Formats: sequence, structure tokens, C-alpha cells
Amino acid sequence: MESVFDEMNFRDHEQVVFCNDPDTGLKSIIAIHNTTIGPALGGCRMWNYNSEKDALKDVLRLSRSMSYKAAIANLNLGGGKAVIMGDSKRDKSEILFRSFGRFVQGLGGRYITAEDVGTSVKDMEWVRMETQYVTGISRALGGSGDPSPVTAFGTFMGMKAAVKKQLGKDSLSGLKVSIQGVGHVGYHLCKYLHQENVEIFATDIDQQSLIKVSKDFNATVVNPDEIYDLDVDIYAPCALGATINNETIPKIKAFVIAGAANNQLEDESKHGQQLKQKGILYAPDYAINAGGLINVANEIDGYNRERAFNQAEGIYETLMTIFATADEENIPTNEAAEKVAINRMKEVSKLRNVFLPRQNPMRKRDN
Repeated sequence: MESVFDEMNFRDHEQVVFCNDPDTGLKSIIAIHNTTIGPALGGCRMWNYNSEKDALKDVLRLSRSMSYKAAIANLNLGGGKAVIMGDSKRDKSEILFRSFGRFVQGLGGRYITAEDVGTSVKDMEWVRMETQYVTGISRALGGSGDPSPVTAFGTFMGMKAAVKKQLGKDSLSGLKVSIQGVGHVGYHLCKYLHQENVEIFATDIDQQSLIKVSKDFNATVVNPDEIYDLDVDIYAPCALGATINNETIPKIKAFVIAGAANNQLEDESKHGQQLKQKGILYAPDYAINAGGLINVANEIDGYNRERAFNQAEGIYETLMTIFATADEENIPTNEAAEKVAINRMKEVSKLRNVFLPRQNPMRKRDN
């Protein structure tokens, strides 16, 4: 267990919960990073990890990003994440997710779950049978449904901020964008870019997704290994993380990296600096992809779709603040984003300690 605590201390986590239910086959880890601003909200990812160590590393990184994402998005929430070890196409069942829901309920509101990679609105509705601490349920049940359109819109606004900063342009019209991953979020991002007259290059391991964006948005399909070498203005990673690494950075020709994937930098301390030295403007992932969190957070006080999109539009100004901080302190943008997030957490912590009692965030919702 010493190695687990070492990992927790390294990433400043408050709590890690290992969930095991032999009767349902559930093996899950819930990581609560920080609840200074409010309860930890973050999705539940289902993935066929190679090892429990890989699952732990992933959930710790993802939950920390959620703390920063919530802080930067000016939400009164902390950061958490959950992973379920298993094949999302083979191992799903109602009893599995209801079992997970009981573990979430046992945390008494410290962690609020939602859908993520490998999970769906339907899965969250199974979770909801056991706990009120869940968001991302269907709109028919009073939830927000699929958060992908809002995530994509926020990413689109972040792209516009990055292009304004890097190229001095107020529009994306006429630019070339390569998108790695055109699933739910990537598809909606293609839609926004197509409406802005952007030339789109796309890759994905799912051929049906590629056929769809090619047909609907005239996207040029390229092989996965070719996406980094393209002569484009923006590279948009929208699949799994760590695609910005020692092998890919020398290949990237884009002026801007701005996409919806989590944990895009394989090594945060090294690769952010390398992008800065190469003159590539990086839009920090947890800042630009905060639209999904904004969307599900709106469920807590009663979902309002227009409000969610309006808040996601604010990602533009958030990124401009991050870019300005990076310039002022001569640091990589990922370090600047962390400074902005931590400063808000410190400010809110002072206010909470003096003025605000901690309240149950789900008090207005029916079970």
C-alpha cells in the first residue's frame, strides 16, 4: 500500500477508494483529488486496462485534472474520477453499474459521478437506481443527456482563442484542422468547424465514424500514423491521452494544439516546455474541454441547456487569461493553467473558511 500513498501524495489526493464486488464482477477505483471548492465531480470511465497499476495511474491523473478543470471553469466543485476495469462492449450489465452506484452512495456526496469513455447515459441511469450522486442522465429524467455537444462547443471556442493569440485571426475560416478521434465529441467538433469553413482532416480506429464525418462534413480521412505529419494549422487530439510525447512532438507541424482529449501531454513537466520551445501554442486540455463538466454540473441545480452553452462560451476568455499568464511569467501554458486553477482554489478556500458552510450539493434533487 505504500506505493499507493506515494502516488496520492505526489498528486495531492484526498482519498482513493477501491471497490470490489465478486458477485457482480465489479473492480473499480474512485479517486477524490480535492474538495476545497466543493464536492468532487467527475465521470466514470470503463476501460480494459492492462493492469491495476495502469488503472490507478489513470484515475489519479484524471481526477487531478478534474479539480483544475472545475476551478478554471468557475464551478463550485472539486475534482474526482472513477474507473471500472473491464471491456465496455462485453462486460456491462445493470447489476455491475448498480453495484458501482452503491459504492458512490457510500461516499455520502463527496463524489458525484457521470458518464465518460466507455460509459453511457443508460449506464448512469442504472447507477441512479442506487444513488442520487450521479449526473449525465437522460433529459427525459431531468438530466442533461449526452454532454458531447457542449464539450465540442467549448473546444471550438477554445480553438478560436488559440488562433486569436497565435495567428491574430478572429475566425477559423480557411484554416486546416486535423482531428484525432471523431467519436461523439469529435463528430460535433467537426460540425462546428465545417460551419466555419474549415478544411478537416480526420482519423479514428472506428471506420464507421470516419465514414460519417467524411460524408457529413467533407473531412479528408487519413491513417492514424499520418495525423501528426500533416501540414495543418491546428492539431486536435480528441481521443485518449498522451498523444503529445517524445515521438510525436518532432512530427507536429501545427501552430496550435487544441483538442478535447484528457491528459494530452504524456509528461506534463517536459512536453509542455518542449511545445513552448518549438513555438506551438498548447491549449491546456482541462481548460479547453471543460464544456462536458459544465454541462453535467448544470444538472445539480436543474438543467438549463442555454445556460450550459453560455458558460461553455466562456472557455474563450479562460484560455486568453491562461495565455496571458504564460506570457507574463514566461512559462508553458500548461503550467500557467495550473497556476490559474490553484489560485482560484486558494481564494475560494479562504472564503469558505470564513463565510460559507459546506452544503449538500444534491439537496434540490429527488432520489
